Amino acid sequence: MANQYTKANSFLICIITYLLAIGASVGTGFYFKHLSYLEIVAYGDIAGTLIVFILSVIFKNASLYDAYWSVKPPVIAAFYLIAPEVGDVNMVRQWLVFGLVLAWGIRLTWNWARKWEGLGHQDWRYADLKEKTGKFYFFVNLTGIHFFPTLLVYLSCLPLYPAITLDNQPLGIFDFLGLVVATIGILFELIADNQLRAFTLDPNRKQGDTLTKGLWKYSRHPNYFGEVTFWWGIFLFAVPYAGFGWTIAGPISITVLFVFISIPMIDQRMLKRRNNYADHIKNVSALIPWFPKNSN
Repeated sequence: MANQYTKANSFLICIITYLLAIGASVGTGFYFKHLSYLEIVAYGDIAGTLIVFILSVIFKNASLYDAYWSVKPPVIAAFYLIAPEVGDVNMVRQWLVFGLVLAWGIRLTWNWARKWEGLGHQDWRYADLKEKTGKFYFFVNLTGIHFFPTLLVYLSCLPLYPAITLDNQPLGIFDFLGLVVATIGILFELIADNQLRAFTLDPNRKQGDTLTKGLWKYSRHPNYFGEVTFWWGIFLFAVPYAGFGWTIAGPISITVLFVFISIPMIDQRMLKRRNNYADHIKNVSALIPWFPKNSN
Protein backbone atom coordinates (compact mmCIF):
# COMPACT_ATOMS: atom_id res chain seq x y z
CA MET A 1 0.00 0.00 0.00
CA ALA A 2 2.79 2.43 0.89
CA ASN A 3 4.30 2.17 -2.62
CA GLN A 4 1.42 4.22 -4.07
CA TYR A 5 2.85 7.37 -2.46
CA THR A 6 5.16 9.52 -4.56
CA LYS A 7 7.87 11.61 -2.96
CA ALA A 8 5.84 14.76 -3.59
CA ASN A 9 2.66 13.61 -1.89
CA SER A 10 4.73 11.96 0.85
CA PHE A 11 6.21 15.36 1.67
CA LEU A 12 2.74 16.90 1.62
CA ILE A 13 1.46 14.27 4.04
CA CYS A 14 4.50 14.82 6.27
CA ILE A 15 4.05 18.61 6.30
CA ILE A 16 0.33 18.31 7.11
CA THR A 17 1.14 15.79 9.86
CA TYR A 18 3.65 18.12 11.48
CA LEU A 19 1.35 21.13 11.22
CA LEU A 20 -1.38 19.13 12.93
CA ALA A 21 1.12 17.97 15.58
CA ILE A 22 2.33 21.52 16.23
CA GLY A 23 -1.28 22.70 16.34
CA ALA A 24 -2.09 20.00 18.89
CA SER A 25 0.94 21.06 20.94
CA VAL A 26 -0.13 24.71 20.89
CA GLY A 27 -3.72 23.85 21.78
CA THR A 28 -2.56 21.65 24.62
CA GLY A 29 -0.28 24.42 25.82
CA PHE A 30 -3.19 26.85 26.01
CA TYR A 31 -5.24 24.30 27.90
CA PHE A 32 -2.45 23.86 30.47
CA LYS A 33 -1.38 27.53 30.50
CA HIS A 34 -1.69 27.66 34.29
CA LEU A 35 1.23 25.22 34.64
CA SER A 36 4.97 25.92 34.46
CA TYR A 37 6.63 26.34 31.08
CA LEU A 38 8.43 23.00 31.39
CA GLU A 39 5.13 21.24 32.10
CA ILE A 40 3.43 23.01 29.20
CA VAL A 41 6.17 21.87 26.83
CA ALA A 42 5.95 18.31 28.17
CA TYR A 43 2.19 18.05 27.64
CA GLY A 44 2.49 19.72 24.25
CA ASP A 45 5.15 17.18 23.26
CA ILE A 46 2.86 14.31 24.27
CA ALA A 47 -0.05 15.69 22.23
CA GLY A 48 2.09 16.35 19.15
CA THR A 49 3.72 12.94 19.27
CA LEU A 50 0.35 11.22 19.54
CA ILE A 51 -0.79 12.97 16.35
CA VAL A 52 2.35 11.85 14.49
CA PHE A 53 1.95 8.31 15.83
CA ILE A 54 -1.70 8.04 14.78
CA LEU A 55 -0.92 9.22 11.25
CA SER A 56 2.13 6.97 11.01
CA VAL A 57 -0.15 4.02 11.82
CA ILE A 58 -2.70 5.19 9.25
CA PHE A 59 -0.04 5.46 6.56
CA LYS A 60 1.74 2.33 7.81
CA ASN A 61 5.15 3.98 8.02
CA ALA A 62 6.90 4.87 11.29
CA SER A 63 9.44 6.95 9.34
CA LEU A 64 6.80 9.66 9.22
CA TYR A 65 8.16 10.58 12.67
CA ASP A 66 11.83 10.92 11.65
CA ALA A 67 12.04 14.66 10.88
CA TYR A 68 10.05 15.48 14.02
CA TRP A 69 13.39 15.17 15.84
CA SER A 70 14.70 18.30 14.11
CA VAL A 71 11.39 20.18 13.75
CA LYS A 72 10.28 20.24 17.39
CA PRO A 73 13.29 21.90 19.13
CA PRO A 74 12.94 25.18 17.14
CA VAL A 75 9.22 25.16 18.03
CA ILE A 76 10.07 24.71 21.71
CA ALA A 77 12.69 27.48 21.52
CA ALA A 78 10.14 29.76 19.82
CA PHE A 79 7.64 29.08 22.61
CA TYR A 80 10.16 30.14 25.24
CA LEU A 81 11.03 33.20 23.15
CA ILE A 82 7.45 34.49 22.99
CA ALA A 83 6.22 33.15 26.33
CA PRO A 84 3.94 35.85 27.79
CA GLU A 85 5.43 36.01 31.28
CA VAL A 86 9.08 36.27 30.26
CA GLY A 87 10.34 39.43 31.94
CA ASP A 88 13.59 41.36 31.74
CA VAL A 89 15.97 39.12 29.78
CA ASN A 90 19.09 39.53 27.71
CA MET A 91 17.69 39.68 24.18
CA VAL A 92 21.10 39.04 22.62
CA ARG A 93 21.35 35.73 24.47
CA GLN A 94 17.71 34.92 23.66
CA TRP A 95 18.12 35.38 19.93
CA LEU A 96 21.57 33.81 19.89
CA VAL A 97 20.27 30.59 21.42
CA PHE A 98 17.12 30.61 19.30
CA GLY A 99 19.18 31.27 16.15
CA LEU A 100 21.49 28.34 16.88
CA VAL A 101 18.58 25.95 17.45
CA LEU A 102 16.83 27.21 14.32
CA ALA A 103 19.99 26.84 12.20
CA TRP A 104 20.52 23.33 13.57
CA GLY A 105 16.89 22.38 12.88
CA ILE A 106 16.83 23.74 9.32
CA ARG A 107 20.10 22.05 8.41
CA LEU A 108 19.16 18.67 9.88
CA THR A 109 15.66 18.77 8.38
CA TRP A 110 17.08 19.65 4.97
CA ASN A 111 19.53 16.76 5.17
CA TRP A 112 16.65 14.43 5.99
CA ALA A 113 14.47 15.82 3.21
CA ARG A 114 17.02 15.47 0.42
CA LYS A 115 17.59 11.78 1.11
CA TRP A 116 14.09 10.73 2.23
CA GLU A 117 12.55 8.36 -0.30
CA GLY A 118 8.97 9.01 0.78
CA LEU A 119 6.31 6.83 2.35
CA GLY A 120 7.24 3.98 0.04
CA HIS A 121 10.34 3.46 2.18
CA GLN A 122 10.70 2.84 5.91
CA ASP A 123 13.87 3.10 8.00
CA TRP A 124 15.61 -0.30 8.17
CA ARG A 125 15.66 -0.12 11.99
CA TYR A 126 11.88 0.08 12.16
CA ALA A 127 11.45 -2.77 9.70
CA ASP A 128 13.87 -4.84 11.78
CA LEU A 129 11.97 -4.03 14.99
CA LYS A 130 8.68 -4.97 13.36
CA GLU A 131 10.06 -8.32 12.25
CA LYS A 132 11.55 -9.07 15.67
CA THR A 133 8.62 -7.93 17.83
CA GLY A 134 5.71 -9.24 15.77
CA LYS A 135 2.36 -8.66 17.49
CA PHE A 136 4.05 -6.39 20.06
CA TYR A 137 5.19 -3.97 17.36
CA PHE A 138 2.29 -1.56 17.99
CA PHE A 139 3.54 -1.01 21.55
CA VAL A 140 7.18 -0.84 20.41
CA ASN A 141 6.22 1.65 17.72
CA LEU A 142 4.36 3.86 20.20
CA THR A 143 6.97 3.79 22.96
CA GLY A 144 10.30 3.10 21.27
CA ILE A 145 9.99 4.78 17.88
CA HIS A 146 7.79 7.73 18.85
CA PHE A 147 7.78 8.55 22.56
CA PHE A 148 11.36 7.60 23.40
CA PRO A 149 12.83 10.07 20.86
CA THR A 150 10.30 12.68 22.00
CA LEU A 151 11.55 12.21 25.57
CA LEU A 152 15.14 12.68 24.39
CA VAL A 153 14.19 15.84 22.48
CA TYR A 154 12.42 17.17 25.58
CA LEU A 155 15.46 16.48 27.74
CA SER A 156 17.87 17.98 25.22
CA CYS A 157 15.80 21.18 25.19
CA LEU A 158 15.82 21.62 28.99
CA PRO A 159 18.73 24.13 28.90
CA LEU A 160 16.67 26.35 26.59
CA TYR A 161 14.39 27.24 29.48
CA PRO A 162 16.90 29.14 31.63
CA ALA A 163 18.91 30.37 28.65
CA ILE A 164 15.93 32.06 26.98
CA THR A 165 13.44 32.90 29.72
CA LEU A 166 15.36 33.87 32.85
CA ASP A 167 16.72 37.15 34.18
CA ASN A 168 18.87 39.67 32.38
CA GLN A 169 22.39 38.41 33.04
CA PRO A 170 25.15 40.04 30.98
CA LEU A 171 26.82 37.92 28.33
CA GLY A 172 29.79 36.00 29.67
CA ILE A 173 32.35 33.32 28.98
CA PHE A 174 29.81 30.50 28.96
CA ASP A 175 27.78 32.27 26.27
CA PHE A 176 30.91 32.54 24.15
CA LEU A 177 31.78 28.89 24.76
CA GLY A 178 28.21 27.83 24.02
CA LEU A 179 28.26 29.71 20.73
CA VAL A 180 31.60 28.18 19.70
CA VAL A 181 30.77 24.60 20.74
CA ALA A 182 27.24 24.62 19.24
CA THR A 183 28.56 26.12 15.99
CA ILE A 184 31.28 23.48 15.79
CA GLY A 185 28.57 20.85 16.23
CA ILE A 186 26.48 22.26 13.39
CA LEU A 187 29.51 22.52 11.08
CA PHE A 188 30.63 18.98 11.90
CA GLU A 189 27.20 17.62 11.00
CA LEU A 190 27.03 19.74 7.85
CA ILE A 191 30.45 18.69 6.56
CA ALA A 192 30.08 15.04 7.58
CA ASP A 193 26.63 14.69 6.01
CA ASN A 194 27.78 16.32 2.77
CA GLN A 195 30.83 14.06 2.60
CA LEU A 196 28.65 11.00 3.20
CA ARG A 197 26.17 12.11 0.54
CA ALA A 198 28.95 12.68 -2.02
CA PHE A 199 30.36 9.23 -1.22
CA THR A 200 26.96 7.56 -1.52
CA LEU A 201 26.21 9.22 -4.87
CA ASP A 202 29.67 8.61 -6.33
CA PRO A 203 29.17 6.48 -9.46
CA ASN A 204 32.71 5.09 -9.09
CA ARG A 205 32.10 3.80 -5.59
CA LYS A 206 32.36 0.04 -5.32
CA GLN A 207 29.75 -1.98 -3.50
CA GLY A 208 30.86 -2.60 0.08
CA ASP A 209 33.34 0.28 0.23
CA THR A 210 33.68 2.21 3.49
CA LEU A 211 34.01 6.00 3.63
CA THR A 212 37.44 6.77 5.11
CA LYS A 213 38.09 10.27 3.82
CA GLY A 214 37.48 13.74 5.24
CA LEU A 215 36.04 13.74 8.75
CA TRP A 216 35.21 10.07 8.31
CA LYS A 217 38.92 9.27 8.45
CA TYR A 218 39.04 10.38 12.07
CA SER A 219 35.64 9.21 13.33
CA ARG A 220 33.32 6.40 12.24
CA HIS A 221 30.38 8.67 13.00
CA PRO A 222 31.41 12.35 12.75
CA ASN A 223 27.80 13.38 12.10
CA TYR A 224 26.84 11.90 15.47
CA PHE A 225 29.77 13.71 17.07
CA GLY A 226 28.38 16.95 15.66
CA GLU A 227 24.93 16.20 17.08
CA VAL A 228 26.27 15.46 20.55
CA THR A 229 28.56 18.50 20.46
CA PHE A 230 25.70 20.81 19.48
CA TRP A 231 23.60 19.90 22.52
CA TRP A 232 26.56 20.26 24.89
CA GLY A 233 27.00 23.73 23.40
CA ILE A 234 23.37 24.60 24.11
CA PHE A 235 23.78 23.38 27.68
CA LEU A 236 26.68 25.80 28.22
CA PHE A 237 24.26 28.72 27.88
CA ALA A 238 22.41 27.43 30.97
CA VAL A 239 25.49 26.93 33.15
CA PRO A 240 25.54 30.45 34.72
CA TYR A 241 22.02 30.03 36.12
CA ALA A 242 22.19 28.73 39.68
CA GLY A 243 19.86 25.84 40.39
CA PHE A 244 19.68 24.64 36.78
CA GLY A 245 22.58 22.21 36.76
CA TRP A 246 20.03 19.43 36.33
CA THR A 247 19.52 20.54 32.73
CA ILE A 248 22.73 18.62 32.01
CA ALA A 249 20.35 15.66 31.68
CA GLY A 250 19.79 16.93 28.13
CA PRO A 251 23.27 16.52 26.62
CA ILE A 252 23.95 13.45 28.75
CA SER A 253 20.84 11.68 27.37
CA ILE A 254 21.83 12.51 23.78
CA THR A 255 25.37 11.26 24.38
CA VAL A 256 24.13 8.02 25.92
CA LEU A 257 21.75 7.49 22.98
CA PHE A 258 24.51 7.67 20.39
CA VAL A 259 27.25 5.90 22.34
CA PHE A 260 25.22 2.96 23.62
CA ILE A 261 22.39 2.58 21.10
CA SER A 262 22.85 4.26 17.72
CA ILE A 263 26.57 3.60 17.15
CA PRO A 264 26.51 -0.11 18.14
CA MET A 265 23.41 -0.64 15.99
CA ILE A 266 24.92 1.05 12.93
CA ASP A 267 28.27 -0.70 13.39
CA GLN A 268 26.62 -4.13 13.55
CA ARG A 269 24.79 -3.38 10.33
CA MET A 270 27.94 -2.11 8.62
CA LEU A 271 29.86 -5.25 9.60
CA LYS A 272 27.48 -7.17 7.35
CA ARG A 273 27.51 -4.67 4.49
CA ARG A 274 30.99 -3.12 4.31
CA ASN A 275 34.32 -4.68 3.36
CA ASN A 276 36.91 -4.81 6.15
CA TYR A 277 34.62 -2.91 8.52
CA ALA A 278 35.93 -4.95 11.45
CA ASP A 279 39.39 -3.46 10.79
CA HIS A 280 37.77 -0.05 10.42
CA ILE A 281 36.29 -0.42 13.91
CA LYS A 282 39.70 -1.32 15.32
CA ASN A 283 41.48 1.59 13.67
CA VAL A 284 39.01 4.48 13.79
CA SER A 285 37.43 6.18 16.80
CA ALA A 286 33.70 5.52 17.16
CA LEU A 287 32.62 9.07 17.98
CA ILE A 288 35.26 11.62 19.02
CA PRO A 289 37.53 12.40 16.06
CA TRP A 290 41.06 11.15 16.57
CA PHE A 291 43.98 10.01 14.45
CA PRO A 292 43.45 6.47 13.12
CA LYS A 293 45.65 3.78 14.59
CA ASN A 294 46.66 2.50 11.17
CA SER A 295 46.89 5.76 9.21
CA ASN A 296 47.40 5.48 5.48
